[in-house]
Amino acid sequence: MTTHIPSAPRQAVIREVGLRDGLQSIATILPTSAKREWIQAAYAAGQREIEVGSFVPAKLLPQLADTAELVDFARSLPGLFVSVLVPNLRGAQNAIASGADLMLVPLSASHAHSLANLRKTPDEVVAEVARIRAERDAAGSRTLIEGGVGTAFGCTIQGHVDPEEVLRLMQALLDAGADRVSLADTVGYADPGMVRRLFERATALAGDRFWCGHFHDTRGLGLANVHAALEAGVTRFDACLAGIGGCPHAPGASGNVATEDLAYLLGSMGFDTGIDIGRLLALRERVAGWLTNETLHGTLWRAGLPKTFPASVADAAFRLRENHGR
Repeated sequence: MTTHIPSAPRQAVIREVGLRDGLQSIATILPTSAKREWIQAAYAAGQREIEVGSFVPAKLLPQLADTAELVDFARSLPGLFVSVLVPNLRGAQNAIASGADLMLVPLSASHAHSLANLRKTPDEVVAEVARIRAERDAAGSRTLIEGGVGTAFGCTIQGHVDPEEVLRLMQALLDAGADRVSLADTVGYADPGMVRRLFERATALAGDRFWCGHFHDTRGLGLANVHAALEAGVTRFDACLAGIGGCPHAPGASGNVATEDLAYLLGSMGFDTGIDIGRLLALRERVAGWLTNETLHGTLWRAGLPKTFPASVADAAFRLRENHGR
């Protein structure tokens, strides 16, 4: 049964994943100093959950070789919840040592994608999560474990992914010791009806251990799918500034939902994200200057905020644009 979005203001959270999911998908390697500026500016704009990188071998993803340093910097900002991605036990050990608040372990519900991306079957990833949980507990660490179920709505390699398999794997991750679980439309196959149905079942299964939705805008349905997830009661979402990111196994993928567009959608619907969109747009302009050879996405930066947007947020955006001579 569909849960309708209430008119009363509610809290919603946007986890910025551009520093990991975005940067790992493009050729440009940002210097650590620029990434620190990005984190600091995102924090100043009100973002309180940021995925700063991934503990993978530098030879595989040189774009993310400075993750430990970025975790250390991000942890110095009061109230910032710091996430990292880890593909295996070794990565988890590094995440635990870094003191990250949460480590995301990706699992693909598509067996074909799982083998191509992680060289493991989905059930082998579940077993790895059990080992990570044992390692975390033995270390006395408080780092949370999130099991992220990707290709939840289909896959460019395998095609159809059975929703029953998605839910089976989600339950298996919880049974293996994951503290949180999430769902991702890795290749942009989802539509709002699919999202509403699966997210309603997923949240019923996981309860308050369901963490977030992760959508790609490959076919222009990213924000529509966010709305469907909101109707299912989900209020935490991943997003990438300027819509960067994507998946190497999704030809033509246009990247993740753009953080600034998502902040606008949520704000215009009356959700309090704590984000100053004016500051966020100013950060987007700075990041665009660093990524001059990359394709960026999103729409709000072109049109700006409408006059009907909440005055306090719109005024902040106007002042920032004036200060930047725009």
